[in-house]
Amino acid sequence: MASLHELRARGQSVWLDEIRREWLTQGELARWIERGVTGVTSNPTIFERAITTSPAYDAALQAHLARDPEMETTALYEALAVEDIRMAADLLRPVYEATGGTDGFVSLEVSPHLAHDTGGTIAEARRLWHAVNRPNLMIKVPATPAGIPAIEDLIAEGVNVNVTLIFSPAHYEAAAEAYWRGLRRRAEAGRDLRSVASVASFFVSRIDTAVDRALEALGTPEARALLGRIALAVAKRIYRCFRERFLPHAFPDLAARGARAQRVLWASTSTKNPAYSDVKYVEGLIGPDTVNTMPLATLQAFEDHGRVPGDTILEGWEEAEADLRALDRLGIDLEEILERLQAEGVDAFRRSYETLLEALERKRTTVLATARPID
Repeated sequence: MASLHELRARGQSVWLDEIRREWLTQGELARWIERGVTGVTSNPTIFERAITTSPAYDAALQAHLARDPEMETTALYEALAVEDIRMAADLLRPVYEATGGTDGFVSLEVSPHLAHDTGGTIAEARRLWHAVNRPNLMIKVPATPAGIPAIEDLIAEGVNVNVTLIFSPAHYEAAAEAYWRGLRRRAEAGRDLRSVASVASFFVSRIDTAVDRALEALGTPEARALLGRIALAVAKRIYRCFRERFLPHAFPDLAARGARAQRVLWASTSTKNPAYSDVKYVEGLIGPDTVNTMPLATLQAFEDHGRVPGDTILEGWEEAEADLRALDRLGIDLEEILERLQAEGVDAFRRSYETLLEALERKRTTVLATARPID
């Protein structure tokens, strides 16, 4: 039976990859904070699941429509989301203060419809940043070609950014470079570097799902030997890039002015294949200066039967590189798979966002019909 505090002792933060109104108002998140959770992440899929399945939002929905019956559905969603994010940020504010602004963050994502729109992403990120108005907010921006320049601009302005939908080392390098450029611009403008933070969110388990499918199709002993190994291999490569780029000796001038490393965040850590351990992407990714964001089921599984054997992300780098070379020899194009996964991630979030808006529109119609006086 493992404790989240054991991960903390290894230099890893644990964030909850889920948010629900009732957890905020009835003490569930506060209890998880006591047990070692130091942050919260959200995305359109999480909000779609929360708002459409929980009655906890009904009263707020009715109150917003009572004040403004003409309120558009997108504005209604944003109002509900901002309320949740503010409450979560306030619950985590003591963590933020105690860690000097290193931890205690809550993430809110820009609309997935803006994934290929740099200017639109910047404008919405600014608007959400001011709407929430909490220093421990992170705005989630995807590591798409259009998202990368937006990340640089936002960091330069002092907006905390959670770079999301990173699947490949190329995505990671682009995100890290955007953070670096944003910090450099901020430093050249004489602005404070201590007040800005960022994480680079690498999506883990979806890689094994996609690569395993290709390996199973080959069906050879060499292919089957790589099942369930590639996601962690890519993660280790990315973590090595992180250490080379962001250990203090790698950027001494900015570090001396208080610049923070852009920590790697392990996302999509729930195990999709029931043949694998349900804590595979927790136990295999332990190490300093990282974050693991877990859905509730994974958190509970880790506390129930997880282990903390050491800094596992620092182990097996040579074996990881050998696995990646073996995959290449089999003729499987990993880069093509990883690019496709990013595109599919954008599409999945867009579908969730649209499903959420459709459900909210139905609720909105019902509320307004109920509230309308009978002639």
